[in-house]
Amino acid sequence: MTNKHPIGENRKSKVLIADDEAVIRMGLKTMVTTLGYRVVGTAVNGDDALEKVKTLQPDLLLLDIKMPGKDGLTVAEILATEMPLPIIMLTAYTDQTLIERAANAAVMGYLVKPIHEAKLGPMIEVALTRFEDMCLVAREVYQLRNQLESRNLIDAAKRILVAAGLSEAEAYRRLQMTAREKRRPMRQVAEAVIAVGQKFAV
Repeated sequence: MTNKHPIGENRKSKVLIADDEAVIRMGLKTMVTTLGYRVVGTAVNGDDALEKVKTLQPDLLLLDIKMPGKDGLTVAEILATEMPLPIIMLTAYTDQTLIERAANAAVMGYLVKPIHEAKLGPMIEVALTRFEDMCLVAREVYQLRNQLESRNLIDAAKRILVAAGLSEAEAYRRLQMTAREKRRPMRQVAEAVIAVGQKFAV
């Protein structure tokens, strides 16, 4: 089974590095570049990280937990709701509470300093793949929810048309015909029927 995100020059995922220590930022930048990813920027604190995520739109964020201003976990929690992306938390601490909070912020990976290239590479792969899988599941859930809502709306519109004198089969065909004639999804036609009730002229 091949990786979805092969490491190498052909894979240029954009990475943002956020750490308040210049030496660590420099070391991470070298490792990330060597692994075949593109470092699009670095941030020195939490607020800087938030701003650069919004402007640079990286594919992945390497984020230190302990930083001036907003700490890494706060940044991760904000991004989880405003601009989700795969995040790998970097820390010198192994506190279980921090790990649990990181998990609740949908962090895709967790590395304890000092960071080694041998561990960083696989963790980036895992984080990118986990996030991609999570997005796929979210899209599938959205599609299923949308399909269910559409079916409920069409059923409600059919009931209105049946109450106006049509059979259930005729009501469904009328909705289909109107959708084709107006080149609109059946859901939109059903919503229009529901909006005006029995007065809607199909």
